[in-house]
Amino acid sequence: MKAADFSSNGEFLSRLAQLALEAGRVILDVYATEFAVSSKADNSPVTEADQRAEAVILAGLKALAPEIPVIAEEECAAGRMPETGARFFLVDPLDGTREFLARNGEFTVNIALIEAGVPIVGVVHAPALGVLYAGRPGHAFKAKVEGEALGDEIAIAVSSAPPHPRVVGSRSHGSPQTAEWLRRFPGHSFVSAGSSLKFCLLAEGAADLYPRHGRTMEWDTAAGDAVLRAAGGGVVTLDGAPLLYGKRRQAADSDFANPFFVAYGDPALAASIARLPDAAAS
Repeated sequence: MKAADFSSNGEFLSRLAQLALEAGRVILDVYATEFAVSSKADNSPVTEADQRAEAVILAGLKALAPEIPVIAEEECAAGRMPETGARFFLVDPLDGTREFLARNGEFTVNIALIEAGVPIVGVVHAPALGVLYAGRPGHAFKAKVEGEALGDEIAIAVSSAPPHPRVVGSRSHGSPQTAEWLRRFPGHSFVSAGSSLKFCLLAEGAADLYPRHGRTMEWDTAAGDAVLRAAGGGVVTLDGAPLLYGKRRQAADSDFANPFFVAYGDPALAASIARLPDAAAS
C-alpha cells in the first residue's frame, strides 16, 4: 500500500479496524479469567491483557506498514521508544485499564496514524461493549461487532451545540479544576465515561464537550481525536491551539505527554473556548 493512500484509502482503515478486533479478542480472553495486576514505574496498573494485545497490534502494524515507526504504551514503559518522523503510529492496546479492573466494560483498543502532528486515521474499539468507532478525513463511522466481524457501518457526525452543552468527563480521573472550568457553562449536563469513549460520544453527537484537566499521554488521545476530527469536531489546548502529536524533548514534561485540553463537537465551541477569560490559567 502506497504511503499517499494511508489517509484516504478505506482499505487501510479497514485493516486497522480488523487489527483492533484481533487485539480485542485477546483482551476478552484475559477479561474472562482471574488475571494478575502489576504496577509500572509510574504506579499505573498493567495486566497480561495490555501486553498481549500490544504484541498483536505491533505484529499487525509491522506486516501492514513496516516502514512506519510505532509508539506504543507498553513498549515505552519498557524504555523502547523509536525515533519518529512526520508519520508514525500511536498505540494504546488497552486504554482504561482501571475500567478493565472494575469490569465495567468501558475500556478500548486505540490505534492512530499521525501525519505532521495531526491524527489523521484512528480506530477505537470497545471489545466488552461490542462496538468500534473509526475515522479518516471526511469519513467517520460506528459499527457493532458481530462475532468476529464488523456489522454495517453507520456514519457518524458531531451535533450542533445546544444552549446548555452536554459534557462528558472521566469516570476514573476526575479533577476539581474541571469542575471549576465548567462553571463557565451554567446549565450544562454532565455524564461520566471511561477511556477514549469520551471522544467517540462527541463524534457521534451524543455529547458536546470533554474538558480534561489531568495528565494524559498521546497514545491515550490520538485514536479518539482522529475519530472526532473525522466526524467534524476537534481538540484544543486551554489557550485554543490545536492539540498536536509527536511532542518530544519537552522542557516541562516527558516525551508524548499532553497538556490539558478540551475536545469539542460543534466547531463553534472552539471559538467559545478560546474566548473564555483566564482559560489558560484553569
